[in-house]
Amino acid sequence: MNPTISITLLLTVFQVAWGQKVTSLTACLVDQSLRLDCRYENTTTIPIQYEFSVTRETKKHVIYGTVGVPEHSYRTRTNLTSKNNIKVLYLSGFTNKDEGTYTCELRLSGQPPTISNMNVAVLRDKLVKCEGISLLTQNTSWLLLLLLSLPLLQAMDFISL
Repeated sequence: MNPTISITLLLTVFQVAWGQKVTSLTACLVDQSLRLDCRYENTTTIPIQYEFSVTRETKKHVIYGTVGVPEHSYRTRTNLTSKNNIKVLYLSGFTNKDEGTYTCELRLSGQPPTISNMNVAVLRDKLVKCEGISLLTQNTSWLLLLLLSLPLLQAMDFISL
């Protein structure tokens, strides 16, 4: 076998096997909507398939995604935003009936398919308001910009420490 083909094949297998991983799944409440933040690492250019689901009493219910078919009762209640390795799902009209174990699952197509997921238990009475979640966990770029600009601001006598 040609060494170039062997290396290319090995790199493709490595990329598929280690290309994506769910790093965190958090839940919070925005007004009357449940918000699920699914953060992940993605080191591949292969499109990621995803699925949000909830398990109640050992039964899995697909809420949203590109893998399974979402149940009819969730189709009009969900909204997804996706950017910078985070998928944010909103489930409107969240009630005690929607409590359960929520899962964010990512899949890369390939042979065999690679699956990464994470779960979070959601109880309405235990949910925090999304405004209560630290800005540092949401986006640290503003803090980094502030820290990098301090010497410039000091040099120009805008601030003194």
